[in-house]
Amino acid sequence: MSILDRFLLTDHVAVVTGAGRGLGAATAVALAEAGADVVISARTAAQLKEVASRIEAAGRRALVVPADLSDLAAVAGLAERAHAEFGHLDVVVNNVGGTIPNAFLDTDVEYLEDAFRFNVSTAHALSAAAVPLMLSDADDLSRQKAIVSITSMMGRTAARGYLAYGTAKAALAHWTRLAATDLSPRIRVNGIAVGSVLTSALEFVAGDAAMRSQMEDEAELGRLGEPEEIAAAVLYLASAAGAFITGKILEVDGGLQRPNLDLGLPPLWGGTVPAGN
Repeated sequence: MSILDRFLLTDHVAVVTGAGRGLGAATAVALAEAGADVVISARTAAQLKEVASRIEAAGRRALVVPADLSDLAAVAGLAERAHAEFGHLDVVVNNVGGTIPNAFLDTDVEYLEDAFRFNVSTAHALSAAAVPLMLSDADDLSRQKAIVSITSMMGRTAARGYLAYGTAKAALAHWTRLAATDLSPRIRVNGIAVGSVLTSALEFVAGDAAMRSQMEDEAELGRLGEPEEIAAAVLYLASAAGAFITGKILEVDGGLQRPNLDLGLPPLWGGTVPAGN
């Protein structure tokens, strides 16, 4: 096997959530270009169809499953859909997630629990449904068995307004380490801590020239990332190129150490400052 062959996923089957645009779309196409058939899911059917056309242009098959991926039953059902359509399941990419920044006193318990559910529970629901199907033919060493979760550098650092998001992403990172221990050696489980990447999710700050400049300055490489750069990291972890890696969080963040982005949130509080003596 040549070194480039290690990056191939010939005749693998992958599930990618949040695949309608951004990181998920780039990842689904990258896996297809490496040889995988891909189940893609997100809320918007039109976006998925466009991604499916790119997968098919790469010579692979796409199964489009529009769904509300905050519904744990819906996200778990993707595993069986993949196995029923293609006959096996090899790679799961947990990409669904995200939480809007919020001031501390506007982050009530429900907001925090919603962030956890959307970023962590969805990953667990899909992975738990996928694992028995992946194990059913895991002795076939011709295909990699891997779970890759998209977490965030905010899970290892701090910035004002990211309490719910950062807590959830930190939990997803540690879920990755624990799941890797449980599933070793038959299924590898890794994550990617993503930095500031130019996707639609970042439009609310990247569209402001001053804020974009600030984000670029905070990264050692002096720029925002591209979705394809995250997709390449997913391919590395999912393929035989990363066959000796499990339980790790790969930081793909342009060298970002600690963000200090001013989101315009009120200092300290937000909401109404409580009265006191």
